[in-house]
Amino acid sequence: MENNTAKHAVIIGAGFGGIGLAIRLKQAGIENFVILERAGGVGGVWRDNTYPGAACDVPSRFYSYSFEQDWQWSSLFAPQPEILAYVEHCAKKYDIYRHIRFNTKVGGAHFDAATGLWTTQTETGETFHSRMLVSAVGLFNRAALPAIPGLDTFEGPTFHSSKWNHGFDLAGKSVAVIGTGASAIQFVPAIAPKAGKLYVVQRSPQYVMPKLRDRLPQDRRWYHDTRLFRRYERFKVYWMLERGVPRRSSPRMTAAAEKLFLTHLEGQVPDQDLRRRLTPQYPFGCKRVLMSNDWYPALQRPNVELVDKAVVEIMPDGFRTGDGTVRKVDAIVLNTGFATTEYIVPMKIAGLGGADLNTTWNGRPEAYLGIAVKGFPNFFMMYGPNTNGAASIIYLLECQARYIAAAARRLLRNRDVYMRLNDDVQTSYNATLQGRLTRTVVAHASCHSYFKTDSGDIVTQWPGFMLEYRMKTAFPQMRDFTIERPASQQT
Repeated sequence: MENNTAKHAVIIGAGFGGIGLAIRLKQAGIENFVILERAGGVGGVWRDNTYPGAACDVPSRFYSYSFEQDWQWSSLFAPQPEILAYVEHCAKKYDIYRHIRFNTKVGGAHFDAATGLWTTQTETGETFHSRMLVSAVGLFNRAALPAIPGLDTFEGPTFHSSKWNHGFDLAGKSVAVIGTGASAIQFVPAIAPKAGKLYVVQRSPQYVMPKLRDRLPQDRRWYHDTRLFRRYERFKVYWMLERGVPRRSSPRMTAAAEKLFLTHLEGQVPDQDLRRRLTPQYPFGCKRVLMSNDWYPALQRPNVELVDKAVVEIMPDGFRTGDGTVRKVDAIVLNTGFATTEYIVPMKIAGLGGADLNTTWNGRPEAYLGIAVKGFPNFFMMYGPNTNGAASIIYLLECQARYIAAAARRLLRNRDVYMRLNDDVQTSYNATLQGRLTRTVVAHASCHSYFKTDSGDIVTQWPGFMLEYRMKTAFPQMRDFTIERPASQQT
């Protein structure tokens, strides 16, 4: 089925990015757009990740839209149901639902230089024509499953943490958790008291710092409801996160942070051998630094065992580690992360001359400001290459939404043209960006994380301050683009 009336924009994804952009477009007077969402609701990762203990590790006052601050957060770090409710509230308040096509999975899209239009195809055969195409699919939308021999032979429940099996009762069961990433830091303390035996399989230890606690009693609602107080709290979080940016390129600051961590670890874990096994051998900050007040106490429960040997085989009733030890379990939870460096997989996006974006990137995704890509006119990305940082992604998504909405207004004023990013702009920008990243702790050879591709390229991280990114994305610099007229309209 074909939707013949061309939209001004097609947005792929109804998470924080897609909803935020939709709101910006409406504020700019642009109503002719559609959001294609593969699932049955808004929220993205906050809809999908419902594991026990799921919550944000950025204070909620800053992990929210700047223009929608009246929300009553129950705590400093909001739990998953509350964040999802916030996104649903924003979609409803700003009348976004009528623009969304739920349960609509995009297979691919291609640009036609003759008409200046994008054609987007869904997996059910629908097509949508639009002047602009925006990928807002996020960074954590595809689970990465480990290639462990025998994984498919296990006879009990096996599930990734992002697809939690709530139908399985862990009470009294023996459970293996493979991986100790950000999700495990939250759900292991939540399920440890219920499980009969819990094996936590660690590939490498994490830097886990104490989590801030709420400083105000919740009964002082008038204080939380004061607009001036909300702005003050938001700015405090912003400033705290910005102050941490220079540490990535400062050996002195990194060493100081490591010292604080070791002091915290020693206070939390009295056992010297366990403390040794929980001490990272890579620099502080080269991976995501995690926060929890419950992680180390959970690992010291009598029914919890830290396994720091690699799993070499999964059997029908358990798993075997490299030292030959076999452990019998009733269920396996995979906390093995996401395919963060494959930004648009499995979609196929074809630009000028039919060039496929994944083929063009050849395993090293890059874009200008993480938003625009050379050879792909009127195509924009949210949470694109090198836009993740040690901050609130919502702040950066708002910067991207502002930039894309400004481009949309420009195209609305000039209905017969398209914007093509100049090749040298992207090339020069990324050469500078990668040069900056190589001078940070993220590039350390001993550090393996979702920040990098398998070949070691850093394709997810932003190296600078949030304020710098905001200034760079204040509006599209038209000198960065070539304005062209579709071939069918040239005389």
